[in-house]
Amino acid sequence: MIEQSAYPVEPWAVRETSFHPELLAQSESVFALSNGHIGMRGNLDEGEPHGIPGMYLNSFYEQRPLPYAEAGYGYPESGQTIVNVTDGKLIRCLVDDEPLDVRYGELHEHQRLLDFRAGTLTRTLDWGSPAGQRVRIRSRRLVSFVQRAVAAIEYIVEPVDRQVRFVIQSELVANEELPRLKADPRVTAILDRPLVALENSRHENGGILMHHTRASNLTMAAGMDHIIDGHGRLEVDIDTKKDWARTTVVAHLKPGERLRLVKLVAYGWSSRRSRPSLRDQVAAALSSARYSGFEGLLDEQRAYLDDFWESADVEVEGDAEIQQAVRFGLFHVLQSGARAERRCIPAKGLTGPGYDGHTFWDTEGFVLPVLTYTQPKAAADVIRWRHSTLDLAREHAAKLGLKGAAFPWRTIRGHECSGYWPAGTAAFHINADIADAVERYRVVTGDDSVEQQGGLEILVETARMWMSLGHHDVDGKWHVDGVTGPDEYSAIADDNVFTNLMAARNMVAAADGAVRHPTLAQELGVTIEEAASWRDAANDVYIPYDEKLGVHPQSEGYTRHEIWDFEAYRDKYPLLLSAPYFDLYRKQVIKQADLVLAMHWCGDRFSPQDKARNVDFYERRTVRDSSLSACTQAVLAAEVGHLELAHDYAYEAAMIDLRDLHHNSRDGLHMASLAGAWIALVSGFGGLRDHGGELRFDPALPDGITRLAFSIRWRGVRLRVEVDHREVTYSLHNGDDGEVAFHHDGESVVVTTDKPVVRPIKRRSALLPPPPQPAGRQPAQRHAHHGL
Repeated sequence: MIEQSAYPVEPWAVRETSFHPELLAQSESVFALSNGHIGMRGNLDEGEPHGIPGMYLNSFYEQRPLPYAEAGYGYPESGQTIVNVTDGKLIRCLVDDEPLDVRYGELHEHQRLLDFRAGTLTRTLDWGSPAGQRVRIRSRRLVSFVQRAVAAIEYIVEPVDRQVRFVIQSELVANEELPRLKADPRVTAILDRPLVALENSRHENGGILMHHTRASNLTMAAGMDHIIDGHGRLEVDIDTKKDWARTTVVAHLKPGERLRLVKLVAYGWSSRRSRPSLRDQVAAALSSARYSGFEGLLDEQRAYLDDFWESADVEVEGDAEIQQAVRFGLFHVLQSGARAERRCIPAKGLTGPGYDGHTFWDTEGFVLPVLTYTQPKAAADVIRWRHSTLDLAREHAAKLGLKGAAFPWRTIRGHECSGYWPAGTAAFHINADIADAVERYRVVTGDDSVEQQGGLEILVETARMWMSLGHHDVDGKWHVDGVTGPDEYSAIADDNVFTNLMAARNMVAAADGAVRHPTLAQELGVTIEEAASWRDAANDVYIPYDEKLGVHPQSEGYTRHEIWDFEAYRDKYPLLLSAPYFDLYRKQVIKQADLVLAMHWCGDRFSPQDKARNVDFYERRTVRDSSLSACTQAVLAAEVGHLELAHDYAYEAAMIDLRDLHHNSRDGLHMASLAGAWIALVSGFGGLRDHGGELRFDPALPDGITRLAFSIRWRGVRLRVEVDHREVTYSLHNGDDGEVAFHHDGESVVVTTDKPVVRPIKRRSALLPPPPQPAGRQPAQRHAHHGL
């Protein structure tokens, strides 16, 4: 676990106050910059030392073989892995004739600051070379939210106490040498020098490199330009080869003199466009960035983020760590999707190579709800990307013997990339998760353009898939057999409650959408009889219930399974690395919230008594071997009255990456858990729900949080909610006349622009005592960290 001292707590930034070589890879993820199109890991400017070098373009990947010990019909034959593209952030510095490298000489100061409001990473360095020359370096970098193809770095050098000759080498480098990240040598071979040179060119103060991939047949261009200011005589040299371009600046500087280099970098890629088109796009982006200048880019970035934070910020009083962490999470969630524009949001964003750069159900299940309420355009773009892959989903369904469309479990461009079918292919709930994102976008924004431009087709084709996957029994109940729910430690189960409820909601949404858009539905071949069959199946969906225990089995028969020996595995988490899957599949042990997630997303289908008993039952069996679980457990713990337990889970969700709780932040940040910090606070303590298209709040705070305030976008207006332990205030802050109708603790409420509404907060009591967790899996980090 990363100690708090590595990143001191402050409300609007993450700061590294000294150099921690043992945390280098983790800090590269934490300090990553992105706009959803370009991703730049937080590597040091000089490139070395590094943990994992990384520069990424969304959906730019290479194909690789998927190995099987025993092949089977329908198994995907190839996978997709994100490529470390041409690195444009390298700026090497020689002090006299010594390379600046923080591992040598004397490091007087080293600070980095990720500023959530400015959208920049700032670095301050005071270094003495082995020969005794002392210099100061200050750099600022950004990946532009406004100019999608552009990143920029300002690099300023100055001597401290005597004249120094600086040689600055600003580079574009393709096919960087990477640490071995994959155990399979075939994968490593494919990712070793994955870019094949096409052409290179140089121009005044910069150059452009073009490459393509061997198997996926994607072409990319990377270009750089420079603005150079300095005292005295400057020598500038430009050179390019097939895999690198270099602009070299030489200057002699005295104390008090500075050399300022602004590096502008631009990227473009395509599977269809010509080389000249890509080259010209990059050249145009560089010209546009040069026209704005670095200060102009900074101003654009700040204005973009000012608008975002006005509708997205969450204010937390009483817990400074969660305050910092929720803003850190929101900033990275925004970075993951702001300019993705009809491409996926990977599970680790563009912050690292984890999960091969794949997107999962994490995106629609956790990231898109946050974006829909805070940055809806980004959510709409992801839905449109899913629609662009619909033909591939139809092909996948047909291969599986199903009608409609079956979206892939993990992918970059729409092809199934999971080589393990029990956790991949069988996890059909991803189709309902995608449909739920379509429906939520319409409900929250009031905008039906996405539904008309592909959303309804997604709803219809996924409903058709459910009808061919499920069946009615002789008693008239509708079942879905042999599927894997969110809990990947319980595979190939019958009537998983989460899956059944989400499938039913998917089919109702499709039928309702067909009524809203009859002409479009007719074009999709939807008949009155077909829509009626969807409603019938949804009405008849079977939800198992254990009368003896008074709880819902996660899937049919789950509660009769043997309980896992948690004590024997106290120190062996995650279990997937220490226990055989077949044993996990036949015991009561849960990787991540499943039935509990059903109670969050489909909470209107459970009574308060059901929720209390189910939370008590499943808390004792959930080991949280996934970063997706803590936020959901926080929400339901808060709802059933275990507010202090909910606070612990909210802390865990928020700190997954800042404290590296799962020991894999080096590979990139967990976007779903970063979004989960918002979910835990806003849905957990703010009580936000949108069941049945109606907005609801039922807020309550734990003792450790004295005030919570947040804003959401709802149908064109910005609704602000401020909660303390006595009352909640609802107000509109959109500058225009408007109103929002919703329910507060079951009461109908209408808020207008000129009339806030204040309601008292009822003390929430629990029906049952707080439940224990499995041995060794208590969410104790907050208590341990604060010495509580």
